[in-house]
Amino acid sequence: MREQLLELLETNGELTLESILLRITMAAVIGAFLFLSYRLSHSGSIYSVKFNVSLVALTLITTTVMIVIGNNIALSLGMVGALSIVRFRTAIKDSRDTIYIFWAIVVGICCGAGDYLVASLGSAFIFVMLLLFGRIRNDNRVLLILRTARLNETKVEGLFFQYYQRKAILRSKNTTESTVEFIYELSGKYLNRAAQENKKSITDAVYEIGGVEYFNIVTQNDEIGS
Repeated sequence: MREQLLELLETNGELTLESILLRITMAAVIGAFLFLSYRLSHSGSIYSVKFNVSLVALTLITTTVMIVIGNNIALSLGMVGALSIVRFRTAIKDSRDTIYIFWAIVVGICCGAGDYLVASLGSAFIFVMLLLFGRIRNDNRVLLILRTARLNETKVEGLFFQYYQRKAILRSKNTTESTVEFIYELSGKYLNRAAQENKKSITDAVYEIGGVEYFNIVTQNDEIGS
């Protein structure tokens, strides 16, 4: 039993040069597909070529590690111990980037183990799903921030009700002895609809009240940093 355990710990699957080159080549091919997928499915305003190239490199690195480990349990345990002390300091700005990182690692594992079919089919399926669901857009939320004299409090509330009915939700109302600040939230489509239905823009209508210090329209969009 002891001899069998020692043999298992020291066993490393013999690989030919052709097999090693095949695994690395397949990892590079699927990594290039991953590179293309990230480029096509990325819809944010900030696209990082360096991050995309890093995904391909991560795929190749993972494949190389898997080739080295092979069936050697001792090496695999040592690799786990080495990775346990690694700390990632780079902040992930987009949750989709995390998906691509795991995708690259999984592809590297599959190619390193010689499971090219799993890596290919899985990558194709993930690519299609990302393209389909990537077309779904969140409805932008809009904040209307207004500060005016406290005497105009009821006028402002009446104006927003006139333009947006109950679609504009009052999120905050801050008052001082002489001023009042409103923060309304509503969907971007209702803001556009009101602009089409009313001859006068909401900005002109607000400043006609008089005594308005400022009126800001802020768009909330979770894609802005992606």
